[in-house]
Amino acid sequence: MRAIRLFLLPALLLAMLLAPRFARAAEIRIISPGIVYNAALYELVADYNKKGGDTAIIVRGTMDQIIDKAKTDVPPADVVGLPPDLMNTLMLDGGIVKDSYTPLGRGELGLAVKKGAPRPDISTVEKLAAVLKSGTVMTNDPKSGTLQGVMIDGILKRPEFAGVRIAHPAKGEGAQALAEGQGDMAIQLVQEILNKPQIDLVAPLPVELGGRIDAVLAVSSRSPNPLAAAAFIKFLTSPAAKAAWQAKGFRPF
Repeated sequence: MRAIRLFLLPALLLAMLLAPRFARAAEIRIISPGIVYNAALYELVADYNKKGGDTAIIVRGTMDQIIDKAKTDVPPADVVGLPPDLMNTLMLDGGIVKDSYTPLGRGELGLAVKKGAPRPDISTVEKLAAVLKSGTVMTNDPKSGTLQGVMIDGILKRPEFAGVRIAHPAKGEGAQALAEGQGDMAIQLVQEILNKPQIDLVAPLPVELGGRIDAVLAVSSRSPNPLAAAAFIKFLTSPAAKAAWQAKGFRPF
């Protein structure tokens, strides 16, 4: 019996030495804007990493930065998240694997009020306008160039909202300013309202205002781990993941 054990020992040592070469886990870097990482991305990445094997790492970026970062970051991103129009631009530049283009979901603009404040009816544009005119509305500064800030500014320039008192925080976003006690209400993406316990979501804005931003995922053409990146996208868009996105106010496709 001892002879058999001595015979097996070299084989076991050889297997242990060779195993890392054939079972090496990948680090998957996902770069995305707030519409994605302010929803359920952190929770889903934590769940993914608990499973063992590959490890996902979140790289934050604003929408105006991500195309350049996807082209130049070192180490490079494996998965990119962007709205469809920006993703199409990156695809035309050869920045993504075309077959990996995967719709993720939609973020909607909503109205927030301070914690415990009454939640008014904003089910129509007319009702929303009346509510907004009753106080000061905090929003992202459109001069910052963020897609969300520009979109909110365009909505509030409609004639129905003439006379609404709008205030922009010196730094940061409108919902964060409301959470810090500034203003009476805020317009922000729903998922960015729900992640602030100091404020409450009233409801998404009326659909006819077009206050929504879609998100798409794709494998970067610079990814050193394209197969692992594609598997990670499949995980993020799986039926099991949809409940996590929905819980954060993001509507998966």
